[in-house]
Amino acid sequence: MATEAKRQKMADGSEALQDFLQWCHRVGLVLSKKVHVSKEGTVADYGMLAKETIEEGEVLFTIPRSALLHQATTKVSALLEKEKSSLQSSSGWVPLLLALLYEYTSSQSRWKPYLSLWSDFRALDHPMFWSKEERDSLLRGTGVPEAVDTDLCNIQREYDEVVLPFMRRHPDVWNPNTHTLELYTQLVAFVMAYSFQEPQEEQDEENDEEDEEEELPSPPMMVPMADMLNHVSNHNVNLEFTAESLKMVCIRRVHQGQEVFNTYGQMANWQLLHMYGFAEPYPSNSNDTADIPVVNLYQAAVQGVESDSDRQLMEERWEVLCQVMQEKGAFVFGKQGCLTDSDLHTALKILCMTKEGLSEFKDNEGWEEDEDDEKISQALSNEGFPELNARWKQLLHEAARLTLRSYSGGEVEANDVDGDQALREDKAAFTGLSSRQQRALHVRFGQKSILNRLMELTKS
Repeated sequence: MATEAKRQKMADGSEALQDFLQWCHRVGLVLSKKVHVSKEGTVADYGMLAKETIEEGEVLFTIPRSALLHQATTKVSALLEKEKSSLQSSSGWVPLLLALLYEYTSSQSRWKPYLSLWSDFRALDHPMFWSKEERDSLLRGTGVPEAVDTDLCNIQREYDEVVLPFMRRHPDVWNPNTHTLELYTQLVAFVMAYSFQEPQEEQDEENDEEDEEEELPSPPMMVPMADMLNHVSNHNVNLEFTAESLKMVCIRRVHQGQEVFNTYGQMANWQLLHMYGFAEPYPSNSNDTADIPVVNLYQAAVQGVESDSDRQLMEERWEVLCQVMQEKGAFVFGKQGCLTDSDLHTALKILCMTKEGLSEFKDNEGWEEDEDDEKISQALSNEGFPELNARWKQLLHEAARLTLRSYSGGEVEANDVDGDQALREDKAAFTGLSSRQQRALHVRFGQKSILNRLMELTKS
């Protein structure tokens, strides 16, 4: 089954692509003769293919920093810098988004051939462009609907409280009738899907004098050509940053005719769908994960508690656990075990504490961990789960079952994973699904498979 790519760039044919490639030459972007950008033979609308074999260490293209699009390179950079204090927000994206609002709608934009590759950002088809009913029905339990609801609320607030007042102060540059909330939201999706961030270590070298301050993530930037590459977890190139340029470097041999794949990091399918609008088919995403909410572990612990004294003790344990962890937090499980093993280890210990142990824990404001990280990691891995004590196994088994039920609103038991498995394996039925239904199925099935495996490993 072909891997779906992060985005579906919607240009009307080769003319837009040729204009873009000519623009690349004009701005000093050097493209290796061993590769070419194409719509044919790629996993999505555009992609990069090897015209001949590329060896490890070869540079596929070099992008001068002057060709990058961000708040410091846009035509309105001076204004954005002058008023940067009024553009602060929780996302940190407002300056870039204002630059994109300007450049995307300006017929004189230096980046017009680049930005013209996108005639409609909604074609990216992030879940934020789905109806709420679609998100809630297709992606219930995956974490995506909640993430999108948060995004949309934050975008609305950011636009109303930061962007709109700024634009009204500069009506000669921005027009709220043109630079609408709808376009702003679409550009947020564009930044989510296509932007890059400078690795923090490069930033640290340039900002040694700020070492004592809290480190902030580097602002995103648009990187023409680099964003033409599609993503798979088993990628074959990496983007490297230097003071003068950015280079896409081959990290393993790519044979003639094969597609060149970049990576956006170790991302689970729900993150890929949320941020980029695609998901990798099971089981190709080695970084897939499933979350078990901490409250589900507590609900598992509460089951079977009958006496008032035991119920009170459990409530005290929960109160302590909430002080240690966020009530809405979650434990993250990957294909090989728990990725947040120290948090899960702490939670299991607290939820199983005796009254005396809990009192001592409160008096001492915690404990000095007497087990090393390696032992904890091993114990909470797929190899270690069957060897856990019976109570811990019971809690994990029941928490996984409760989490699996959330995918169907509590109406279907854990074996609902079999229904998704059958749908995946029935080629005619799968082909009959819409692209949204297929992507949602990839996300759901990957998570359910991880949780189902956890249940199998923690059977009594």
